Order: sequence, then C-alpha cells, then structure tokens
Amino acid sequence: MANAPGAVRARGAAAKTAVRAQKTKPVRLKSVQPSRGQPSKTQAAWLRRGLDQPGGKLPLFDANGQRVHTGTIKSCIQQGWAEPWFENPVKPDWLVCKLTDLGRALVAPQAPR
Repeated sequence: MANAPGAVRARGAAAKTAVRAQKTKPVRLKSVQPSRGQPSKTQAAWLRRGLDQPGGKLPLFDANGQRVHTGTIKSCIQQGWAEPWFENPVKPDWLVCKLTDLGRALVAPQAPR
C-alpha cells in the first residue's frame, strides 16, 4: 500500500500549493496622498471593521468569508485611511493593514451634540 491513490493525490496537491506560494509577489503601493473625500460604502464598511480590533487591525476577509478586494485595500492606503501594518512572510501578496487616525475619524460614530 505504499502507493495508495490518496497518498499520491495528497503529495500532488501539496506540491502545487508550494509552487503557487513561490510564484506570489509582494504587492507594490503608490505613495500616500491623504484625501479630503469620503470612502465608498465598501471602503467604509471595511474600515469600520477595524474600529473594534486591537491596534485597528483591518480584516483580510469580509463578513461572508471572501477576501477583501485588493483594489479596496490599496485605495484606502493611497487615501491615507489605512496603512500597511507588517509584511506576511507566508503570503507576501496579502496586505495586512491597520486604521490610521484619519481613517478612524472618517468612520467612527460621531457623538451627539
């Protein structure tokens, strides 16, 4: 039973995953230019999810378990609403970010006057 079909498939899947991991490239970002505009509904929803997290960490996945679109993340970084927190050595193409003070001010609930 040394060459069980399941064992061959498992090794094949692991090899394909290893090859995919080697092909990922770190994400390149443009310079940050703070904006006076307002975030879109999608951007605001993503930014709000960082309000209750330690350090303002922003999620990699949305409420439905789908990965947050890279364009949404990059746009928020370029507007100055989020900033890269650290590089993920396992997944260098994933942007791990946190809220900036500007981002927090835009999406935090305002106290009644």
